[in-house]
Amino acid sequence: MRLKPLKSDVIIKLSEICVGFDDEKILNNINLDIYNKSFATLLGPSGCGKTTTLRIIGGFEKPTSGHLYFEGVNITNLPPYKRNVNTVFQKYALFPHLNVYENIAFGLKIKKFSKKEISLKVGEMLELVNLVPFDKRSIDRLSGGQQQRVAIARALVNSPKVLLLDEPLGALDLKLRKDMQAELKRIQQSLEITFIYVTHDQEEALTMSDIVIVMNQGEIQQIGTPLDIYNEPENAFVADFIGESNIIDGTMKEDFLVNFLGNNFVCVDGGFSPDEPVDVVIRPEDVKVLDDTTMKLTGIVKSIIFKGVHYEMVVDSCGYSWLIHSTVPQEPGKMIGLEIAPNDIHIMRKKEG
Repeated sequence: MRLKPLKSDVIIKLSEICVGFDDEKILNNINLDIYNKSFATLLGPSGCGKTTTLRIIGGFEKPTSGHLYFEGVNITNLPPYKRNVNTVFQKYALFPHLNVYENIAFGLKIKKFSKKEISLKVGEMLELVNLVPFDKRSIDRLSGGQQQRVAIARALVNSPKVLLLDEPLGALDLKLRKDMQAELKRIQQSLEITFIYVTHDQEEALTMSDIVIVMNQGEIQQIGTPLDIYNEPENAFVADFIGESNIIDGTMKEDFLVNFLGNNFVCVDGGFSPDEPVDVVIRPEDVKVLDDTTMKLTGIVKSIIFKGVHYEMVVDSCGYSWLIHSTVPQEPGKMIGLEIAPNDIHIMRKKEG
């Protein structure tokens, strides 16, 4: 049956994609729309299925069932070289016997572009990735960050509509990673093409992405903007994986009222059944530390570590060990009060895993 074309702003669509080997499910019924000119990131722990999803989009792996669409056309069985998609891997796979210019030009030569066209296109890429002075340099004389720029330029020189990036910053040191995060976002916005990025690094995903797709055990847990994913996690896995969280067993007494650690608290969530068991999620930076020990919640400071921009404290309260970030240090052993605003109490239904 011929399906109707997708709306124009969806460039990649995965429909009911499953991948399995023997009795093991790698991907379980993945449905996902990737929008044109967006920076979308597949985020999750090792083995969650994010790289397999990327390989299906690139054509390096075939799904057991389901369909993949590119601009409304079913490309599930189309080989990689016929897709308007290029990939940058963590291991850049550059040609050591070719210099920077020759590496970038390689794909164009295979496609029989003229020398003039190759020179023009490679020059544009060298300028885009800030490697103009390095065009004749051999690959083994480049830093890790420079090699990554060459790999990106080589992938982009063929003008793909979608660039797939499989943990390309994994081999770089922390400072260089942060520099390249900004560089990749700049390149994506400059070219106005779709980037689909794979990482297990939460900060990396939140820093660069327009849309984050959180995955676990072969399933999509949540899709949203970085702000949505961080501030409104849909389940305990997302809350725990994206940043740090205090996740506490609670009970919804009624709409906008939750009980946890023996006390009732006003919240902003509703739609739960009376006395429904829930997970209460509170970010460490959202717990306000007070000297007032008449608060509903009080606790003993067990430890404190200076983290540069804040102090990280562990506070025992009502049988729960709170993780708290504060700019005001507290002495270990001190009794303190804890205050949490209704907007900072996030309620979610219990979900296995």
